[in-house]
Amino acid sequence: MSSESRSASSPVAPDDIEEGVVLRPKFDAHGLVTVVATDARTGDVLMVAFMNDEALDRTIQTGEAWYYSRSRKRLWKKGETSGHIQKVLEMRVDCDQDAVWIKVDQTGGAACHTGRHSCFYRRIDRGGDGAPVLIETDAERKFDPDKVYGK
Repeated sequence: MSSESRSASSPVAPDDIEEGVVLRPKFDAHGLVTVVATDARTGDVLMVAFMNDEALDRTIQTGEAWYYSRSRKRLWKKGETSGHIQKVLEMRVDCDQDAVWIKVDQTGGAACHTGRHSCFYRRIDRGGDGAPVLIETDAERKFDPDKVYGK
């Protein structure tokens, strides 16, 4: 189904959303849907990002992950600067079709713009005084972001 027919669709019954076979993503007020990307081999959560209708279509058509950057307000292909492309092996949608899960082959070993394998490299723990503290786990950098992004 093309983005034009998805966006021009009439209201759909909840059963069609939850049990049907037609992709009808529920985009938020900004036209975005949340996407969770996981490593298809290990199951590690790599990142959480957003797709608009065009990013979703490009991902489906190309088999590579495309996202919408809220800060840059533009479409971007994962790895367009770093070369660390995400090849999509499987896509799923949740029961409400308001979130997408993609299982990817992460080339280059790093999904995070900080150079790490995953964006989730810090664990929330409790310090001695009970206040939350961040503890680095799996924080090894696969690349130097300053060299890749010129920061």
